[in-house]
Amino acid sequence: MDFNRRDFLQTAAVGAVVAPALGAGALADSKLPMRDFGKTGIKVSALGFGSGSRFLMYEQEDRALEALTLALDLGVTYIDTAHSYGDGKSEGWIGKLMPERRKQVTLATKIAARKADDARRQIEQCLKLLQTDHLDVLHIHALSGPEDLAAIEAKGGVLEALYEAREQKIARAIGITCHAAPEALRTALERHDFNCTQMALNAAMARMAEGKGGMKATRMPTGGFEELALPVAVRKGMGVIAMKVFGQDQITSAAPIDKLLAYSLSLPVSLASLGMPKPEFIRRNIALARAFTPMPDAERRRLTDSIATERKAALVEFFRDHRDA
Repeated sequence: MDFNRRDFLQTAAVGAVVAPALGAGALADSKLPMRDFGKTGIKVSALGFGSGSRFLMYEQEDRALEALTLALDLGVTYIDTAHSYGDGKSEGWIGKLMPERRKQVTLATKIAARKADDARRQIEQCLKLLQTDHLDVLHIHALSGPEDLAAIEAKGGVLEALYEAREQKIARAIGITCHAAPEALRTALERHDFNCTQMALNAAMARMAEGKGGMKATRMPTGGFEELALPVAVRKGMGVIAMKVFGQDQITSAAPIDKLLAYSLSLPVSLASLGMPKPEFIRRNIALARAFTPMPDAERRRLTDSIATERKAALVEFFRDHRDA
């Protein structure tokens, strides 16, 4: 885990600001804010534990389980994983804690299959690895564009298996995730009966401009999630998970960590799922989530405008072919 001096200094600086505000012992005693997960009836912590590449960076199972245990002990209730993360390693690690922790968490995983039969097999494998008989959230993993959506919703496609899993109460809520195809995600959310969705929402992937009625998102070259997909999810009462809040660490040098997290949590989302590859990052991000206050539109506009256009374009391009873990 090769994090540089900049990361260390940002963590130290944030800690210096947050710790006095919380007071002695507050990190152990106070609770994370809880939010509604759309219309599902589920309550989730505003911060989720992302279990992709950053979780796998712990490398050794005992260290990974110590980190996850720390997050749960400090109030995180949402665990976000996927069957493809480490070819099942992430789910396997998480499963080791589920016999004792299952009732305390909202457990979410994702499947990459595009055929219904393949999806059914993957769901069975997920349940075994996670050591559970049901999932709180089951996502179709990484919608990549219109052609991919056509495969997902075709006869015999994965969408059939998700509806089936929900009907059989194998999954309480079903959804779909997307890194870089906001128009396709908008279409998917409009067409289908999803309970939730997960999308890349950060200060570098949206432009804010003064418009009638306040600050409004304006179109990036290919359209943005805030402009296209997020309004559909909100209108339909879905649980929304913000991911890539720090742009896969590509924008942490462009803006303070606390501001980047506050930006995403100020959107109409249920939670932000973060990969946290060091225990100090877990403590830092939980402290920030506990101290969170909504960021005004004007401040959000200033933050996104402060990030160079070139960096924004590079981030959009990076996520176009991104596959986590």
